[in-house]
Amino acid sequence: MPACGVHPGVAAVVAAGAERGIVVEPDEHAAGSRTAEDAAAAIGCPLGAIVKSLVFRVDDEVVVALVSGPNRLQEPALARAAGGQQAGRVDAKAVREATGFPVGGVPPFGHRTALRVFVDEDLLAFDRVHAAAGTPATTFGITPPELVAATGGVVTRLGGSGRAERA
Repeated sequence: MPACGVHPGVAAVVAAGAERGIVVEPDEHAAGSRTAEDAAAAIGCPLGAIVKSLVFRVDDEVVVALVSGPNRLQEPALARAAGGQQAGRVDAKAVREATGFPVGGVPPFGHRTALRVFVDEDLLAFDRVHAAAGTPATTFGITPPELVAATGGVVTRLGGSGRAERA
């Protein structure tokens, strides 16, 4: 049972971190952190240190792509990394069904169903990155090696630099 005042989604991420040997210390942002830009501003970190957890379908499989804040996910790169032919976004309902979390609050691990995870190699350039912690207003910090280990993620080039994409 979550502690009084702790959102159940945040409690789930903290518990999932503990199962993986990671101490998740959630930070709540009153102004919200739904977009990568919002999160970077709230945390006071570079946009590139923000982990966007994007849920996509590759052929018939739902997967998670962890992309650096300013990067735009290249769908063909995700499809190749997953061994598929075509990648495309899923809708908000499918995100919640697969992960148990709302769009904007999807953490990199602790999903409702076992999902393969692909990690944008650009995230490895930072000492610490910040990801959603179960709600659109909550984040947590983690080192890139911990992120890769905790997700069982495959590190690959997923994003192209360019206009920041909304998370």
